[in-house]
Amino acid sequence: MKKLTALFFLIMFVIGTDTFLISPLIPTLQSLFHISTEYSGWMVGAYALGYAVFALIAGPLSDGWDRKKVMLSGMVCFSVSTILCGFATGFWSMFLFRFLAGVSAAFTAPQVWASIPALFPAPKIAKVSGIVMAGLAASQAFGIPIGSLLATTHWSYPFFTIGACSLLVAIFIFYALPEMKPKQDQRSKVPIFKRYVPLLTSRIARISFLAHFFFQCGFFAAFSFIGKWMTDRFHLSIDQVGYVMFFLGLGNMVGSISGAYVIKILNRFNTMVVGFLVSIACFIALPYLPSVSAFEGVYFLIFVNMGIAFPLILGLLNSLNPAIRGTISGLANSIMYAATTLGSWIAGLIYATFNGFSAVGIFAAICFAGSLLSFIFSGILTTHSKTKKELAS
Repeated sequence: MKKLTALFFLIMFVIGTDTFLISPLIPTLQSLFHISTEYSGWMVGAYALGYAVFALIAGPLSDGWDRKKVMLSGMVCFSVSTILCGFATGFWSMFLFRFLAGVSAAFTAPQVWASIPALFPAPKIAKVSGIVMAGLAASQAFGIPIGSLLATTHWSYPFFTIGACSLLVAIFIFYALPEMKPKQDQRSKVPIFKRYVPLLTSRIARISFLAHFFFQCGFFAAFSFIGKWMTDRFHLSIDQVGYVMFFLGLGNMVGSISGAYVIKILNRFNTMVVGFLVSIACFIALPYLPSVSAFEGVYFLIFVNMGIAFPLILGLLNSLNPAIRGTISGLANSIMYAATTLGSWIAGLIYATFNGFSAVGIFAAICFAGSLLSFIFSGILTTHSKTKKELAS
């Protein structure tokens, strides 16, 4: 069991690292490929776009296939696509390879969450899920900074390294993961998009997913341009940006580890309200901070909140209807990456238009305010029994 837990952790680590590997490289690639600032965000958004589009169909489709084969094929394609990014010769080739990497991740990552309940006894599912979730947090704390340091030698090295590591993980999948062929039940015959009907017809679900979209859009709009802002404002090199990313990633890990204790003390409602209000204040203050240390300290608080809020939000969404958790997870992931695509694009436009990070910070603050209000008005924070009845009807 430890072997499978380690495998799933590594899968989420390499996928999480690759997601925003390009963020600290934006200034370098902008200059190399002669890309304007308003379009540079699409080098981040291309990956998210591929994930967002295909996550909606990848999860339901894979329910009818052997999950091992899907995971193995997805990881091999992910490895190849990431390596190809290192050979990109311009904006459009980078966009294409990043898009294909996102598509591959959309088929791979959902299999991890779907495999855990199938392979582990019920008492261990929560613990294993927490360890796997830590793989995403660890990718921000260690993966992205390591990629930044590798890029100091050449910008392509991070892509080659992550691609090679992904190929090793694929070999691990081949030898360690058992076959998981689907059971032929009635549910597998339900058309793919019909499985989303209970969510689309529920007011609580609709508003809750809208709140999830606002949250992700605001966070990733700001996150996509951290590297460029620090380079422009504080004149940091790529490796220095990597060290800052490492520190911020630790904030995410602190939030992930302490989240359960914070929620136990404050309850879900108060945890979300306090965390979001603090983050809103931080986003507004960020552009006016006088030093790198001050910037790191304030953004650290945002990452701590991200580590607490993200699992809380996913837990709330999955509580909407336990019978369709796979569909809910697919929709939540698709919305997250769609928000990442839109957020990084908007951030690029307003960064270039208003010549700096202040407008990006305000945009992120507005998104967080909209997310908090939507979660409150949806009733999901306080009305679980009503939600389940509504979705079941």
